[in-house]
Amino acid sequence: MKSIRLNALAALSLAASMSLSGPVSAGEGHDHGDAPPAANGSGPKRQPDGSVFLPKPAQRQLALRTAPVVEAEWPKSFELAGKVVMDPNAGGKVQAAMAGRVEAGPQGLPSVGQSVRKGQVLAYVLPSNGALERSGQVAQLAELRAAKSLADKRVARLKELADTVPRKDIEAAEAEALGLSERIAALGAGLSNRDALVAPVSGVIASSHAVAGQVVDARELVFEVVDPTRLRIEALAYDAAQAMDVAAGSMAIGADKVALKFLGSARSLREQALPMQFAAEGKALAGLAVGQPVRVYAQSKSRTKGISVPVASLLKNPANQSIVWVKEAPERFEPRVVTYEPLDGVSVAVTSGLSAGDRVVTQGASLLNQVR
Repeated sequence: MKSIRLNALAALSLAASMSLSGPVSAGEGHDHGDAPPAANGSGPKRQPDGSVFLPKPAQRQLALRTAPVVEAEWPKSFELAGKVVMDPNAGGKVQAAMAGRVEAGPQGLPSVGQSVRKGQVLAYVLPSNGALERSGQVAQLAELRAAKSLADKRVARLKELADTVPRKDIEAAEAEALGLSERIAALGAGLSNRDALVAPVSGVIASSHAVAGQVVDARELVFEVVDPTRLRIEALAYDAAQAMDVAAGSMAIGADKVALKFLGSARSLREQALPMQFAAEGKALAGLAVGQPVRVYAQSKSRTKGISVPVASLLKNPANQSIVWVKEAPERFEPRVVTYEPLDGVSVAVTSGLSAGDRVVTQGASLLNQVR
């Protein structure tokens, strides 16, 4: 009887476990969050045709700016590698004229970036002659002083006998005494004088190689002084035809465009290229340093038709094609594949892919290109 009860309990427990192993659903009005989130149809999103839907609030958040474009004729340009060089009329080098030891000037040794004026004493160079050479100069100076003393006494005696001595003898003695005085002064200055290193132009110290007590050789560069608002750009042209067709130039410093005046090209090759020089002026040049590499956009005399757009508007699509974004509707933007030519470093001339009147995204294009 007891075994029958145990078998009945086992059967009941097995049935209960089988009933619990089936799918369980929540009661009416209860939600466990298993449903997928609802799609937001009013947010930024990429359309199947590649365009982007961007609501007005999102456009303001991304700081998007657009501008209509027009077609015009622009000078053909080509890009050259260049560097910043010193204007020989607004910069200079300070070199030691003799070997010696560097000594600080009246205001101490100038530091890099310090403003100086033309003629200002930057440092001194004390001549460092050898012991044997210096002793010979001292001995020569002693001989000259002794000769000068004898010449002065002879002049005094001749003047006492002025009634019996010809005037020409007195004048010869005076001339000899004067010549000895000048030789003594010159030799004494060579022994005790110091060479003053002065600023050749007004500007700032571009480089300094001076330390107090430093021994320098003759013709050794000690300072470089430049006017940061007047610099020159040197570019290398590997095509002689391009160098002969240049009319002007430009370069970009950040978002600023700096116009360059073409000065001329060399007639001798350097590194298998023709050096060309451009003059540049303006406050934007203050951020450049002598020797800094730059990109120069040389403008030729021939012209081409195109639509000017900022360089920031050019982007790449997944196929690595150059594109710009065009505003087709108040909240719809479409990518356009374009071809272009360089203009001035700040803008390019689009030769195909755009039409006059299109509103091109000029600011925030990179953020718009990331919308998926």
